[in-house]
Amino acid sequence: MSDETLELTSDPFEAIRAAYEESGELTDEQVDVIADEAVSILRSLLGCFGENNCSINEYDGYEGELILDIEGGDLAILIGRHGVTLDALQVVFASLLSKKIGFHYPIVVDVEGYKSRRREKVQSLARNAAQHARKNGRVVKLSPMNAYERRLVHLALRGDDTVATHSEGVDPERCVVVTPLKAE
Repeated sequence: MSDETLELTSDPFEAIRAAYEESGELTDEQVDVIADEAVSILRSLLGCFGENNCSINEYDGYEGELILDIEGGDLAILIGRHGVTLDALQVVFASLLSKKIGFHYPIVVDVEGYKSRRREKVQSLARNAAQHARKNGRVVKLSPMNAYERRLVHLALRGDDTVATHSEGVDPERCVVVTPLKAE
């Protein structure tokens, strides 16, 4: 076996990593390779919870991420109170995947559409806060949120030129502030 062959077999994600670093985009085949590895890692994590018979559905998310939605079984334990356990699972999963493939690729772990439903709720909350800020001409400070949900608020309102958003505070009390902009 030549040194070149040995090098290729030691890091099967090298070409994918180089393509992603160069253009920020991957072919469908390259995404499939990452998705297969991600599903394998997620199944291993689910096994730690005794969940070995779940199905994992893959689909594209809003901001270019890949979403792995776990269904079947008794999955409430994976969500936890206010999604805290799911957030922790996401962190562990992302860390394991990044270590395995050698770079960060945006994959979101969801459980029975929980994050999808929560995303819709947070986006609605953001639009309502913007409307309230415009109507009253006052700053609206939202409840503390995790980084993912704060990002959802910023994204939901980024096209609205009547308000500005910023985050303030320190986790776990960090929140989004919606500020009305004066019309010129």
